[in-house]
Amino acid sequence: MMIPPLFRTSEIRAIEQAHGAAGLMEKAGLAVATLAKELLPDEAYSVLIVAGPGNNGGDALVAARHLKSWWLRVDVFFAGDPDRLPPDAAVAYRAWLDAGGELLSTLPEKTHDLIIDGLFGIGLAKSLHGNYPDLVRQINAMEAPVLAIDIPSGLCANTGRVLGEAVVADHTLTFLGLKPGLFTLDGVDCAGTVHFSDLGVDTGTVAHPQGWLLNEIPALPPPRLRNSHKGSNGSIGVLGGDTAMVGATLLAARAALLIGAGRVYAGLLAEDALAVDPVQPELMLRDGKSLLDLNHLTALVAGPGLGRSGHAEAALHRALRYPAPLVLDADALVLLAENTELRQALAAREHATLLTPHPGEAAALLACSVADVQADRIASALQISEKYWAIVLLKGAGTVIAMPDGQWFINASGNPGLAAAGMGDTLAGIIGGLAVQGMELDQATLLGTYLHGAAADALAAEGIGPLGLTASEVALAARELINLWITQEYE
Repeated sequence: MMIPPLFRTSEIRAIEQAHGAAGLMEKAGLAVATLAKELLPDEAYSVLIVAGPGNNGGDALVAARHLKSWWLRVDVFFAGDPDRLPPDAAVAYRAWLDAGGELLSTLPEKTHDLIIDGLFGIGLAKSLHGNYPDLVRQINAMEAPVLAIDIPSGLCANTGRVLGEAVVADHTLTFLGLKPGLFTLDGVDCAGTVHFSDLGVDTGTVAHPQGWLLNEIPALPPPRLRNSHKGSNGSIGVLGGDTAMVGATLLAARAALLIGAGRVYAGLLAEDALAVDPVQPELMLRDGKSLLDLNHLTALVAGPGLGRSGHAEAALHRALRYPAPLVLDADALVLLAENTELRQALAAREHATLLTPHPGEAAALLACSVADVQADRIASALQISEKYWAIVLLKGAGTVIAMPDGQWFINASGNPGLAAAGMGDTLAGIIGGLAVQGMELDQATLLGTYLHGAAADALAAEGIGPLGLTASEVALAARELINLWITQEYE
């Protein structure tokens, strides 16, 4: 699995410091100018550059100089004080003027073919103030496409939070290393298409990142032997389905079956639950107690439609003692957050556990607000993982996966169609179904998360979504995709 690393701002600063004499600003500005020229249609020639008061503005001014030398019409609006520029940016400022460049006093009303956002970079740590928020709003109101330098101005590079206002770019060219804020929370809406340049720097000798971007197929299950049977393909139980919530359990169980689990049992807490699933009669339905009496399950999912009643709590306590990898979802997470005995049972487990909270459930697990969770999704996932000593999958735009050893991942697949009922149940079932097929739970989590999003993307590409996309359709598409991937990998 060759997935790219993600670098926090402190790690990028260490790289910059180690290579400070390498002319990084000149290289960055040339890279911006080169990409800008590629993005311009053949007949287009006018570029507006907004340069800020720091090194990001210096990169923009270098880009302006190159574009002007290539005979493009370049208008530069400089939003800073030339006497307070950092040294490299001051050199770039003087070089622009020496090349015959001019500076606008206001943003022009005339239209341009491309806007280059060089207002603020990764060093921004507080909300925009003064006239900068209005400047960002003006950029966003213009009709031309926007290319952001390193990161859209106003976006936190570490968290993806909008710091008051943020430029909504069509393209972002980022340097030295990919930043997590480009791929989670608001970053997915602000960054547009992300391009990357290492500026000729070997980052591996300086930084040793703990974060990774899950943007390609991770490890797959081992190929099946022809001489296999249902028992050798794993047995999974799905616990939940209290009154009026049976559908959630069935969605998870169906997803586990469609992803290849050999035997799938659904333990339903509702007294009037169905004896058979008419859509998927291959599922074995039973009550929650008899499910947990089985001794051959190789993984267990608990939580979809579980409810928060006393008998749900008792069933969860038994599930936490079950000697197999365990996926905890939905109501199981809220019960866990509220009950000391359940947390103690989790701490005593000897098998791997995955927690799959959305931001509200994550807030319950951390005893904080949803806003606190979303303020730094990576830190929140890592805190939950450390507190509960479990793998954590924090759902949302740019799902964050945190491992107990401190490694973390941001998933790059998926689209807004996943913001619909039942998607989390299907995801839990997919991961559980993979975990019974010769995969460790951490690897099943990475594959299941990426596959779930990729299935939604494949459906959207066919016109099935994002509007109206259903969890059942995603489960079917995931089956098709994983079979395609396995065929490509092993044949």
